[in-house]
Amino acid sequence: QVQLVESGGGLVQAGGSLRLSCAASGIIVSSYHMGWYRQAPGKQRRELVARITSGGATNYADSVKGRFAISRDGAKNTVYLQMNSLKPEDTAVYSCAADKAGDYYIDAWGQGTQVTVSS
Repeated sequence: QVQLVESGGGLVQAGGSLRLSCAASGIIVSSYHMGWYRQAPGKQRRELVARITSGGATNYADSVKGRFAISRDGAKNTVYLQMNSLKPEDTAVYSCAADKAGDYYIDAWGQGTQVTVSS
C-alpha cells in the first residue's frame, strides 16, 4: 500500500521560506518521478510546481523558477520542496505525487498540506 504524507505547510509572511516534506512508504521515491502540485483557492485544476525524475533531473513551473527547489533523500525515502521568497500568489494546498512511468499519470497522491502566504 502506497502512502505519501506531506508536512511542513503553514502560514508565512511574503518573502519568507518554508520546506515541505513528503514521506513515502510502499514505494522507493528514487524509482519514481515525484512531483509537487498545488491547487490555489478557487481554482479547479492542480498546477505542477516542481518535478524530479527517477534519474534526478528537475523541472519547475515558470512561476517558481529560481525560488523553489525540489530534492529527495533516498535514505529517508522523502521528497522535499524548499520554497523561498514566497509570494501571496503561492498560497495553495500543496500535494506530492508519484508517477512510475514518467507519463504524468499519477499512481499515488498525498493528502496535501496548506501553505498560506500573507502580504
